[in-house]
Order: sequence, then C-alpha cells, then structure tokens
Amino acid sequence: MSELTSQLLVAMPQLDDPNFRRAVVLLVHHSSGGSFGIVLNRALDLTISELMQNSGIAWPAGIGSVGWGGPVQPERGWVVFTDDRPTMIQPAGDEDDEDDVATLLQGVRVTGSLEMLRTVASHPPAEVRLFLGYAGWGAEQLEGELAEGAWLTAPMRREIVFDVAADDMWEHVVRGLGIDPTALVPARGIH
Repeated sequence: MSELTSQLLVAMPQLDDPNFRRAVVLLVHHSSGGSFGIVLNRALDLTISELMQNSGIAWPAGIGSVGWGGPVQPERGWVVFTDDRPTMIQPAGDEDDEDDVATLLQGVRVTGSLEMLRTVASHPPAEVRLFLGYAGWGAEQLEGELAEGAWLTAPMRREIVFDVAADDMWEHVVRGLGIDPTALVPARGIH
C-alpha cells in the first residue's frame, strides 16, 4: 500500500476543475498504475434507505448519508463504514480488488461490492456513508498534480469522514493542518 493511500487530498484554490473545487478526497488506493478516491464533501439530498428502495436491499431508515463521490461511474456506489468488530466483515482476498472490503484505518472500511453492501445493511454500523461515483487518476497523474501544487495532503481521521459537515469539511481539514484558509491564494505550481 502506498504512503498516500488512506490520506486526504485537499484541493488548493487554483484547482479550477468544478468537480474538485474545495474538495476533500479520501484516497482509497494509490499505486504506480493509478489512483482512486472518494470526494467526501459533496452531500446529496438523499438518504441511503431512499436510494435502496428499488434495489432489493432493505436499509434501515435514518441510518447513513449519501454523497457524490466523484465524476467517474456515478451509477456505482461505495460504502465507507465503521467496523470495530473484526469478525463482522473481513477483507476478502487482495485489497487491490475493488470489489472487496479494504481497511482504510483501524475500524474504517470501504467496499464497492453489492454483496458486502447487503451484509452491511443487515448489520448497520454506527457510522456509514454511501457515495455515488469516484475520482480516478491515471498512472503518474496524481503525482503530477501534487507537484503542481493542486492538492495538499492531510491524514485521514475517522471524525473527519463521519462527523464533520460537508460544507465545513474543507476549512476544517485545512485548519487541522495549521493553515489559515484565507492564506491560501490561487497560484500555479511548476509545470
């Protein structure tokens, strides 16, 4: 696993792509072949139980929120959830397989598997978020954006993922790095 995996990417003001303006991205996978992440701070006005109504998956009302995870495959869902019980859900096979459960941090996991979504629905954790779509980077693309100064990196913390409101997350993470958000001015890095 790369040192960037399970980190947060925080969009700098010069990142002018509207998909990532003031975005906080949870980097789920990073390798020389490419990177995959989920935008954490784009809430959708939808609950998981509403989203699941026509899926055949019974989801308890009032548990969990839905967010826009990124522009790639917006029809695909990703579930980020807490699981402090090691016997509830175990990662299956290679953690590079996007259909398995990956552990991001002690007690925080992610899955894109419909079967694992059913398992999570049958034993809903205290903290769960579902995201539609994801952010992806090709080989060396993210490294280039980091070198250009498009992103800051920050450590992932459980409370950021589950407790900080989407509208407040960017500023919260920047301040957590000891940076005053008003001090960040748009500037281009070296090309």
